Formats: sequence, C-alpha cells, structure tokens
Amino acid sequence: MPASRTRHLCSVAAALVLTVTGPATAASAATSGSADPALREVMFVGNNWDGTADVIKSTGDFAKIGRIDVIPDKDQRMAEINADPIKWIYFQAIRNSVGEGHDQFADDMYSTPDGRSVVVSRPSFADVVSIDLATGRINWRFPVAGYRADHMAVSPDGRRVAVSASTADVVQVLDIDTGKELGRFATGDKPHENIFTKDGKYIWDMSIGEVNTSLDSPGWDWTKGDRHITVVDATTYKQVKVIDMRQRLDAFGLKDFSDALRPAVFSPDESKFYFQVSFFNGFFEYDVATDKITRMKTLPKNPATSDDRTTMVNDSRHHGLSMNPSGTKLCVAGTMDDYATVVDRATLQEGPLVAASKPYWATVSGDGKDCIISESGADQVTAIDFATGEKVTSVAVGDHPQRVRLGHVQADWHGPSGS
Repeated sequence: MPASRTRHLCSVAAALVLTVTGPATAASAATSGSADPALREVMFVGNNWDGTADVIKSTGDFAKIGRIDVIPDKDQRMAEINADPIKWIYFQAIRNSVGEGHDQFADDMYSTPDGRSVVVSRPSFADVVSIDLATGRINWRFPVAGYRADHMAVSPDGRRVAVSASTADVVQVLDIDTGKELGRFATGDKPHENIFTKDGKYIWDMSIGEVNTSLDSPGWDWTKGDRHITVVDATTYKQVKVIDMRQRLDAFGLKDFSDALRPAVFSPDESKFYFQVSFFNGFFEYDVATDKITRMKTLPKNPATSDDRTTMVNDSRHHGLSMNPSGTKLCVAGTMDDYATVVDRATLQEGPLVAASKPYWATVSGDGKDCIISESGADQVTAIDFATGEKVTSVAVGDHPQRVRLGHVQADWHGPSGS
C-alpha cells in the first residue's frame, strides 16, 4: 500500500458509550474458570526467536513448569515458503526488519478455556495455530490475510481471538476451539495491539503504520501511513468509531509527536485509556467520554540511549504498559532505555527505575501484586512489586521473550508428552 495514503479523518460525532459493569483486571480475560480444580493458572512466555513458549507459575517465584515447541511444523512451512517467491520475499523481509535479523516464530498466545490447548500467532509463518498442550501437536492452523500475523486479543469469555494481519490491514476474529474465522474488519495501516472491552461488546485496534523506514523525523512522519484506533462492534465487526490521535496530539500541543499507538491499557472502569507512542519515553492518558488527551507523562531518559530515532528498534522507545487490578499503579517497560518502572496513577510519579535489558512487554501476575516484564535482551522475565516498585525476581526463559500472557493448563501438566 502507498506510504503516502491520505490520512483517514472519519470520526463519529457522538462519543462512544462503553458499558461498565465493575472493576476489571489485566488477567480477567484469561482467567475465567480459575476456580476449576482441574486447571492451573500459569503464564505463557513467547520466545519469539526460539519458536518456543515457556510456561511459568503465575505468582510467587514464577518458576518454570514446562516448555512448548510452537513450530512443530517448521519443515513443512519452510518448504511452502521456499516454493513461493512472494512468501519467501516477505519471510526474508520480516527476518531483516522487525525480526532484527531473526525469524519471528512466537508473537502472541492464549490458552483455551479448558486449559488443553494454546493458540499462538506466528509472524514469520503468517498464521495462527492451536497446539495441544498434552501432545505438542497442532490442532488447527489458520493462515492470516497477507503475509504476517501480529498481536492478538482474547474475548472475556475466552472463546474468540482477534489477530492483527499486519500486511493486509485487517483484524480477523477466530473461534478459539476450531480456528474458524467468525469475522474481520478493516483497520489503519499495520494493525498492532487489540483490546476487547471487559463486557465483550467492543474491540479496539491500534494501527502503528510503517515502522521499518529511516524516515523517522517529524517532518517525514506523514510517510508512515494511516494510523488510528478502530473501534468495532465485537458481534457484527462493524465499525463504531475511529479515533485519530493525530488530531488529539495536535490539540495537546504536540504536533511533532508520532501518532503510532503502541501498547495500551484501560483503567478498571474503562473511562481512561493509557497508551504509548513511537519514539516517546513516556505515555498519555486519554479520556474516553470527552475524547481528549488529558495528561502526559514523560519518563527519564537513559543517558546511554541515543535520541536518534533511526536507532530505536521498530520505532518503539518504550513498548509495554500494564495496570494493577485496583487501577492505582501503571507499569511501564522502557524498551530502548533499558529499565522498567511503576508509576502512581494519581500523581504520575514514577518509582525506582529497575534496570532491565530491552524490556518488550508488561503484564500483571495472577494475584495482581506484581508487574511482569519480558527482558528480550537478557532472555528472562522479571517481576516488579507494584506496591514498592522494587524488583522481586527474574526467571530465565528462551531466546527473545516478548508477549507474556496469563492462561491455564491442566492441573497435572508439566509439558507435552516426550518433551
């Protein structure tokens, strides 16, 4: 698609009204059925360059329980890619751009409600697969539109996953048990993060545009493509609203800031939306009802980090944002600045800067007490206490961990048979 495509300025005059039914937690979508004695709550850590997923405890010492091979069909997939010149070109492009010289085999993942399978998006193979946790075999495979699969989201009932087909500019929604496509919707350029609202009525998709060019200066920002939030009805997949943060950032006096939204998180009542943007060491607060950016938090720069935008991996200076269940603390992964920190939501005062090697994601432990970050540069995940802002522990995982998601396995599971 042309990089200079005209920016989409469509908006709906009436503000989107979200049904709010009570406090939500970062874990709520993945932990339905957690009282079932046959299930054990865990965390899945996607080791993107390895093609594996480590399964660790969701609380306490976060010890490793088992490991899953998420590319058991690698030989078959590679044969298909090598036989198709277009697929081969895209495979190489992923390796040499967003993959930083590596293949991307494990981006995002969620377990099925019965804890018997895990569903994984695989960027380099442009697909989503369901893997049986007992046998390690593939239950189903869904090739996404275009040539790359990216971030996913799971519905609050755990029955559907929404996956960004980043080169096709669409999000596809799949039945988590069968892999059947239930619907799809168009987005801005390069859909990235997806979020279901806690009542399951809406999906918010954030498009990030082109992140692999050297045209990173504010004067060339227009070449990055059409970037906006697309809000759709999660039943019909029809567009409800488009939010163009370019207009909101301009109104806030930040015309030189990128409007490419990275990780984002709602407050428990979904009245506030917090998000990161490309190249920025910090985050913003957006008021859903008034449709305005209300606050901005700039976090410290690491003196060792260059301000040259072309040196920032995939344009993301900070990439990772989560909130504790009570909504009082935010946890920020300062990717290029090599730290993570807990921020008081009321005052926006940050806590200690916890040293971390290229932290790429932030989520919440099963008990809500800790922020969990993936240190992609050190091949480990690290827990940080929300209350004190101090590091709790680190656990070694596979090569280049990125997404970390809460989920479930069968209570007696310790890895696929034969692993």
